[in-house]
Amino acid sequence: MSKPAEPEQNFIDGHFVAARGESIAVENPATQATIGHIPDSDSDVVNTVVAAARRAQPAWEKRPAIERAGYLRQISAKLRERVAEFADIIVREQGKVRALAEVEVNFTADYIDYMAEWARRIEGEVIESDRAGESIFLLRKPVGVVAGILPWNFPFFLIARKMAPALVTGNTVVIKPSEETPLNAYAFARLVAETDLPAGVFNLVGGRGEITGNALCAHPDVRLITFTGSVATGSRIMATAAKNLTRVNLELGGKAPAIVLADADLDLAAKAICDSRTINTGQVCNCAERIYVEKSVAEPLAEKIAAHLNATRYGDPSAEAELDMGPLINKAGLDKVAAMVEQAKADGATVVTGGSTADLGQGYHYLPTLLTDCRADMAIMRDEIFGPVLPMQTVDSLDEAIALANDSDYGLTSSIYTTNINAAMQAVRGLQYGETYINRENFEAMQGFHAGRRKSGIGGADGKHGLYEFMETHVVYMQHG
Repeated sequence: MSKPAEPEQNFIDGHFVAARGESIAVENPATQATIGHIPDSDSDVVNTVVAAARRAQPAWEKRPAIERAGYLRQISAKLRERVAEFADIIVREQGKVRALAEVEVNFTADYIDYMAEWARRIEGEVIESDRAGESIFLLRKPVGVVAGILPWNFPFFLIARKMAPALVTGNTVVIKPSEETPLNAYAFARLVAETDLPAGVFNLVGGRGEITGNALCAHPDVRLITFTGSVATGSRIMATAAKNLTRVNLELGGKAPAIVLADADLDLAAKAICDSRTINTGQVCNCAERIYVEKSVAEPLAEKIAAHLNATRYGDPSAEAELDMGPLINKAGLDKVAAMVEQAKADGATVVTGGSTADLGQGYHYLPTLLTDCRADMAIMRDEIFGPVLPMQTVDSLDEAIALANDSDYGLTSSIYTTNINAAMQAVRGLQYGETYINRENFEAMQGFHAGRRKSGIGGADGKHGLYEFMETHVVYMQHG
């Protein structure tokens, strides 16, 4: 019997540090095979890594922003040379289809370059004073040490979303990947080690959320926690951070409504909604999570959506290249989706297609599913599914659809399908969401601002506004003349 591979090593202060104690096994969700191990880091390791980031930060901040951007470009250039390598890791540990994994890697490189471009665009303000001979300046400065806590659904891109704006603005960063999908982050650390990035600017530590993550969030030298994940975990992070009044940036769950009016292009709507639901097996916070359709077109829309879902190719992405959908992340995720569909059926929903697990002999697969005859009081219409399931409810008007859409704990993304510009603008004015997509699939741009309302989070990411989340203001009153 061959000896098991040694666990990955944490990347601290420019060096790889061997794990102490127990390790965490990483599973391929399509095959249920163990494909690696990472350290289960304790609070002592967290203290070490935060201390390294804190030591490195003052010197990093003093470098001109354009110089900091140069290091980011080194990273993105190396990444573009190894797209297939990183995509393969993502496919095996997250179950993402290969085409989407390659998109994720390329988009990550683009995002790093995009944030590097902000080096010459970070701006302050000059404010008119009430006093003669005085100027007021508003400067923007880094916060210090940033802790980036990652999810498992887009594990590689989220490294960049947290690291790139943090570094270009003069912060240092400690990344903790999800224990479900950490191997891509360790490969990324090895890539960073090949660049000239100064020691301590980028650090990586593995472990469970309840131990490693909690220690990071409780550390008094961490000045910003940026987290993407569940509402429950985000609430715990916020409570822990409150003890030190540490700033938080939280991208949490979603229950995105898709409104389809009678005048909509139904072919476009059906395809865009299905694309927004089956991408990454429905495990995306801004996926279309529920449909509100005017009664007169409910039946033909359901037929078109069912046809798209029935044509969805699913299976093991590490064995088949031409797939649309892989497995759910783990057994708990599969069991949750299955239980929600069973409850919806018991509550009166009709299964048009799908409605059960997919028996492929191994892995955590669920059939692409459409449910009709849903009501607003059903859990399937109120709670986040995070799987390839579309519940549909009929409405009599746009006003009713907007009211139902807003009756939610979440407020991240929304969409509407209509050929009436007045109806589209009515929806934009009425929907209480951070994003609204009109006649297109739900997928944000790096130059936008991805932010939610209510339990979907605090703060946001991307673009100028996302960049400034990593900075704080310093106002200077200068008397002269």
